[in-house]
Amino acid sequence: MYKKILENINEAVLLFDATLNLNYINSAGEVLFEDSARHLLGKAASYFFTAHNSTIIKDLQHCIERSEGFFERELNLIVSNKKITISFSATPIIENEQPSEVLVELKQVDYQLRVSKEEQLLAQENISRMLMRGFAHEIKNPLGGLRGAAQLLELELQNDELKEYTQIIIAETDRMTALMDKMLGPNKVPNKVPLNIHEALERVRQLVQAEAVDSILIERDYDPSIPELKADKNQLIQAFLNIVRNATQAIQQTGTVTLRTRICRQMTIAGKRHKLTARIDIIDNGSGIKPELINHIFYPMITGRHDGTGLGLPISQSIINQYNGIIECTSSPDITTFSIYLPVGNAND
Repeated sequence: MYKKILENINEAVLLFDATLNLNYINSAGEVLFEDSARHLLGKAASYFFTAHNSTIIKDLQHCIERSEGFFERELNLIVSNKKITISFSATPIIENEQPSEVLVELKQVDYQLRVSKEEQLLAQENISRMLMRGFAHEIKNPLGGLRGAAQLLELELQNDELKEYTQIIIAETDRMTALMDKMLGPNKVPNKVPLNIHEALERVRQLVQAEAVDSILIERDYDPSIPELKADKNQLIQAFLNIVRNATQAIQQTGTVTLRTRICRQMTIAGKRHKLTARIDIIDNGSGIKPELINHIFYPMITGRHDGTGLGLPISQSIINQYNGIIECTSSPDITTFSIYLPVGNAND
């Protein structure tokens, strides 16, 4: 009964034994640390806290030794390369007049900021999609007329050298039409079938590794516990491919791109709560995204490369949104992380 209650509360609950090894973590804790209980159980408290606040481990040891709890109002943690702020409470569990375990409760106090950012991303994607579709339709109509006129003109010309110019017009018109079709995004009904997310990621890894130079390594860190989800494999490959290619292109000479998957529990996306959500992180140690671009990268035609079209990320976001998911990005000069969240199963309102 108590375990059922703990699994359904919003605060993260961790139970450490007397030697400060993790014995239990609830669903909210898995969401907070973005990892499954299967991977976390048995790990020392230092795995969770030492890198962020060296005094926390000493305080936990005193909690066991002196049977005294403590509370930290604001504690900064770095989880998956993202800084979050939590309130921290530790309570000793007494058995036979001796502390045997310590109960740790964590509450993310910047949660509302994350929700606001998520809503902003979704609104941004909707605006991007409308802009792209409107722009593409407006351009495609005159392109069709231009191509037809060039074809008619070519029929009237006798000089083959002059026909070369009409052929250039037709070829460039076709190129622009293909670009507009790309802006419009997928126009086929997705073929949703049960899919292991790692199949799509492996296909992308093979494609990009074949394209990349030998000094760029694409590593895998997969969570095998992620269940299948219903999706169109080709669509997801396209969404992942755009981001992974960007990641390799951000690396100047030598570097690493990491494909990491984790399962998140009881996660809310766009106001809908999902029991299980697959998280796919695409991490590179390239040059990073310019600060002035980071809030606009999902808009069409926004790119930091001179040869980029600025369409890859908006298309990826559009595809992921079709599955009630979302893409988030954090970047610094030496590491960039794109996090893709894909719900597994039905949402629980």
